[in-house]
Amino acid sequence: MLEERMTALKREILGYAGLVEDMIEKAVTGLLQKRHEMLTEVIEQYEPRANALEIEMDDMCTALIAQYEPKARDLRTILMVLKMSNDFERMGDHAVNIAESGLYLMERPPVKPYIDVPRMAEVTIKMLRDSITAFVNEDAVLAKNVCERDSIVDDLRIQLLRELITYMASDPGTIERALHLIRVSGNLERIADLATNACEDVIFMVEGRVIKHHHFEEPDGPSTSN
Repeated sequence: MLEERMTALKREILGYAGLVEDMIEKAVTGLLQKRHEMLTEVIEQYEPRANALEIEMDDMCTALIAQYEPKARDLRTILMVLKMSNDFERMGDHAVNIAESGLYLMERPPVKPYIDVPRMAEVTIKMLRDSITAFVNEDAVLAKNVCERDSIVDDLRIQLLRELITYMASDPGTIERALHLIRVSGNLERIADLATNACEDVIFMVEGRVIKHHHFEEPDGPSTSN
């Protein structure tokens, strides 16, 4: 019976991940294509569903622990689902922030061509998908790969920030629009960070290794992680 409930729990967290992925995609697409209806859909329809799902997931996890008193891997899995559910709710909030900035930016001429934002979104969404796959399949190799991709998103955000600082310095009229773009990139970076956190937990669940703060081997020698 517990095995069936665990399968159902994983199915629910997969559905939650799918909802959040849709929110991110719609927020970014709405921004890039100036689709007002997509942006408002994220804010008005998707966010309440995401918030409700977090409560449902919390209730499912609490009921499983209370009813079955799971041990070892089952308990770790339930606790991880509980944490992922909270992270997905936060990802949804970040998607809403992107949509809100999109509503502002779509009414105004772009500061610069949208090159970095779609690339950041592409990498971030793939990280989210792979983090869920790594969790369901207990795939530590894939989880580590996701963690390593976090630096791609970080680098893209830094690159965008540097360009926008140049625009703002040369033309103060671009400042507010540039700040909204910085907000968009920052929210994508936070989503990537949350996907990375999930994969760090997968590695701990599967291998018992703690790799918080991305303590991987560097090309010029071992890391200095504790």
